Amino acid sequence: MDKIVVHGGHPVSGAVRISGSKNSALPILAATLLTKEPCVIHRVPDLSDVHYMLQILNRLGADVERASGVVTVRAEMVETIAPYDIVRKMRASVCVLGPLLGREKEATVSLPGGCVIGDRPIDLHLKGFEALGAAVRVHAGNVKVFAPELKGAKISLKGKFGTTVLGTDNVLMASVLADGVTVIEDAACEPEVVDLANFLNKMGARIEGAGTSRIVVEGVKELHSAEHEVIPDRIEAGTFLIAGAIAGREVTVTRARYDHLTAVTSALEACGFNIVGTNGAVTIRPNGSLHSLSLRTEPYPGFPTDMQAQMCALLATAKGDSMITENIFPQRFMHVSELKRMGAAIELDGATANIRGVNALSGAPVMASDLRASAALVLAGLQAEGQTEINRVYHIDRGYELIDEKLCSLGAQIERVKV
Repeated sequence: MDKIVVHGGHPVSGAVRISGSKNSALPILAATLLTKEPCVIHRVPDLSDVHYMLQILNRLGADVERASGVVTVRAEMVETIAPYDIVRKMRASVCVLGPLLGREKEATVSLPGGCVIGDRPIDLHLKGFEALGAAVRVHAGNVKVFAPELKGAKISLKGKFGTTVLGTDNVLMASVLADGVTVIEDAACEPEVVDLANFLNKMGARIEGAGTSRIVVEGVKELHSAEHEVIPDRIEAGTFLIAGAIAGREVTVTRARYDHLTAVTSALEACGFNIVGTNGAVTIRPNGSLHSLSLRTEPYPGFPTDMQAQMCALLATAKGDSMITENIFPQRFMHVSELKRMGAAIELDGATANIRGVNALSGAPVMASDLRASAALVLAGLQAEGQTEINRVYHIDRGYELIDEKLCSLGAQIERVKV
């Protein structure tokens, strides 16, 4: 098991290239199961979550080839059971349910694992499958869905805490081969859903409205091969912009989509930073002192829950009082206790973190609890006085491709240590 050691106080500057989106790549790879013909996916990030997904595809019978960020999948024959020994490692593995149900009219998948950030049920996924005509059975830790045929239906995916991105992906993939028209109301509007829909349309699906709350799918008989490039990872881009805000002189993220980052860039501008961007590169520059801020996480295009922990790290040293309310995963504050070990003054009130800015953080041994908490602790270490040791960093390898090497290329003093 590795740990990351950050030596604080070293400014960062320069340009860093953003990888393909994890949250796009995973469902797109799952969608290759919908056809017997080969599919070629470009800009697939080198992440542990992606490795697990490729293992799942292989266990389901697909031939998988990978070279330099390009993955080719040929699923001529597929199994319909995804076993626990692989599925337990990654929550997003549940997204093979939709394509297996769509193609084979049945699927059995173990209930997924993943980050410990609160309750993340898949009830909306199953509700969508039932609306398409599938029967659902949950027994002994497994979910089984099956149907003699799938028929188009009107489906609402509105949940307690808003829309479901993975649920939208799953129902979308199941519906493309259903008989008739499916209307998905209260669909997630995230760019990753749009990316999946664009890939499915390249395969011959007929999908309209992706990126809005109402998606219309006209079912087709079969899909065919397609080639696709995954969109840039907006969460990785946002994380490096915050690295620039915390310790930067001037940092540019390249191969990034500025239009996907407006909630993050608006928050950083409100904190006093100058942002300049195009749909190719975004630059952050210091612009005086760091201001406090109040914000709420919301479904896209609101401020993303996946950036909440990183903003906590930034605002820990902002002048005045800040407040972050978590509306997506109200329990997603595991990083707060670790930031407090570094001297942050943060108090939780239900789903709200009240942050009183301190003059400086101090390095300390800390423990990563989940993917985005890991990134927040690395960011905090950049500005902390002394040395910060982040343990259990296997979490960060789930969603950030070579984050330590990329930060080093900007001038940060970071090392990965085997323990």
